[in-house]
Amino acid sequence: MSTTIFSPGSTIGILGGGQLARMLCMEAKRMGYRTLVWTGGLEAPAMALCDAVIELPFDDPNAIAQFIAAADVATAEFENIPRATLDAVAAGVTLRPGASAIATCANREQEKTFLREQNIPCAPFWIVTSADELAQAMHDLQGPGVLKTSAFGYDGKGQKKLTGSEDPAVVWQEFQAPRAILEGFISFQSELSVMIARNASGEVRCFDPVENHHRHHILDVTIAPAALPPEVRLEAVAIATRIVNAFDYVGLMGVEFFLQPDGDLLVNEMAPRPHNSGHHTIDACETSQFEQQLRAVCGLALGSTRLLCPAVMLNLLGDMWPAVEQAPDWSIVLDDRSAALHLYGKKRAIERRKMGHATFLGEHARERAEKVKAQLLEAGRPTL
Repeated sequence: MSTTIFSPGSTIGILGGGQLARMLCMEAKRMGYRTLVWTGGLEAPAMALCDAVIELPFDDPNAIAQFIAAADVATAEFENIPRATLDAVAAGVTLRPGASAIATCANREQEKTFLREQNIPCAPFWIVTSADELAQAMHDLQGPGVLKTSAFGYDGKGQKKLTGSEDPAVVWQEFQAPRAILEGFISFQSELSVMIARNASGEVRCFDPVENHHRHHILDVTIAPAALPPEVRLEAVAIATRIVNAFDYVGLMGVEFFLQPDGDLLVNEMAPRPHNSGHHTIDACETSQFEQQLRAVCGLALGSTRLLCPAVMLNLLGDMWPAVEQAPDWSIVLDDRSAALHLYGKKRAIERRKMGHATFLGEHARERAEKVKAQLLEAGRPTL
């Protein structure tokens, strides 16, 4: 694999223009890089901070040509990008991580199959393409499970819980997906994630595992570091390292785990990019996840992942806004003098939309975050 170094002054092409691209643009500007954001034709908060933008769909041939001509190196802000586009970009400019890794993580079927082939522990699963196959999978599972679309699922979307007693024909007709996987339901003690980076030289660095709590299937708070026995912490890092090495990965990846009551870990999902549960690193670590992504993508030495102090990240969702276009009273957050407020520049606070996050540093961070969350929800709209 090429170990080409892209020094400050180079142009980083970013596939996607959401909040992750926005935060990457902020870090790139600090480090002296130029950024080109390809929005895919979607709303793009990153447009306010990038140096250049392409506002065309991801399957537009002219957009592909413009992107390749302008970018020195490319990366992706999210994984749901057409594989043909990824391949076309990779044929014209260095894409990190590679098209195969991005596409695998975008498709639950491919993702689970990859984990199985690598002997990496994950929930039992069956590939389903018809009512008959669902019936057989439910028979084999003999218990509760979760039916998930193969592609385009996130934040609880494209999922249906099953007890095992449902009529497979009815479930399949209502599910309306050409392909799916049925996963066995996992009783877990907690949900964890690890942010890990690997550069083109094969150097790997891992941030401390964190504990995640969800609200309405969307990440609510992340606690760093997770309260884990040393052996579980080491196993999470070891599994994440096996994954990035198996992909020959270059970039930053988020690996989500279920921690079972017996202490065993199961991989739930992989994200080939910065992750919501890594946002605390901006304020609480020597190197943020976004600087680490830039370092990896540009072929630089990876930064220190040391956690400087305990931290809790609180997601700020649309239901904390008093009205669609009326912002909360941010003194609720900023009166806590060890809290950092991050807003994503989105104009309309809709339902479960991620509008920003706040990071609480130091002692009693969880209690302080929960107090602020309660105040914001009380002042917001009961829409969720």
